[in-house]
Amino acid sequence: MKRRAFLRRIVVLPFFPAWLSSQAMASDGAQGTIRPLKKSHHAWRELLSPEAFQVLFEEHTEEPGSSELNGEYREGTYICAACYLPLFESRHKYESGTGWPSFTQPVAGHVETKPDYSLIFMRTEYHCARCGGHQGHVFKDGPLPRGERWCNNGLALQFVLQSEPLPGLRG
Repeated sequence: MKRRAFLRRIVVLPFFPAWLSSQAMASDGAQGTIRPLKKSHHAWRELLSPEAFQVLFEEHTEEPGSSELNGEYREGTYICAACYLPLFESRHKYESGTGWPSFTQPVAGHVETKPDYSLIFMRTEYHCARCGGHQGHVFKDGPLPRGERWCNNGLALQFVLQSEPLPGLRG
């Protein structure tokens, strides 16, 4: 067993109830509505910029304030930059002051969560339910009524104006 896997296992036990409630909060009860897409990392690497690939499939984080989507407040839909699954509606976007695009909630059933201990303490990481691309983390410090801040990497999203048709899902 690798050291990191061992440490995660011994650290997760005391926090299991908190992890379970985070899973319930993030899933919004709509799991299983999206069929996962099976595509190799090699295939995604050929479709995405190197920076987007690192964020989506190597779980990197872009620099705060670097995304053009921070200042995007027109009506529309934010889709996964890899597979084009709609993840957020513009009406749920807000300025969190963090330097990353932030939302109060995702499209129900279009994201999946998992615990993330990369900074030692537990955070809830979320991914596109279809392609598994890393999007960001969800925190319980957002505005009412839900109190959630879905903090997203701009490189992991594309914005589609409401007046334009959504692209077909990429297979």
